[in-house]
Amino acid sequence: MTFLIHFLTVSIIKQQINKMKNKIEVSWKGQMLFESKAPEGSVMIDAAEEVGGQGKGLRPKAMMLTALAGCTAMDVASLLKKMRAEVDDFKIEVEANLTDEHPKYYDKVHVTYRFYGSDFKKDKIEKTVSLSVDRYCGVTEMFRQFSEVTTEIIYIEQ
Repeated sequence: MTFLIHFLTVSIIKQQINKMKNKIEVSWKGQMLFESKAPEGSVMIDAAEEVGGQGKGLRPKAMMLTALAGCTAMDVASLLKKMRAEVDDFKIEVEANLTDEHPKYYDKVHVTYRFYGSDFKKDKIEKTVSLSVDRYCGVTEMFRQFSEVTTEIIYIEQ
């Protein structure tokens, strides 16, 4: 009877896992170097040299900040086009405060949006950022679960 209950529990867990839509696999490449593969591509992950890394990849926490910037950047690019709010270029910088105690995590995150161009449609640009931050960017929402997230918009006339 115990075996049957265990088997059924494992079967249910496997069914739930199979319903998950996102999956990556990380493979060890030696020392502290790893390759993360997803259906869309791959990225190298490495540790700092002082702990055995070789500088051949992003560190895991930098990847988190990259995911945040990338998610909101894709939203903003798409929304700028839909709203016909043209800019010459835009960049996103993410700065974060890492806690002192282990496990270290980002407790404060500041996202700066820099828009380059002229004759900005500031109301539309600000709406795109707001929509990304408050509605569309799932990575921002994930960060909100453990961090205080703030944003800033800077316009650079060219």
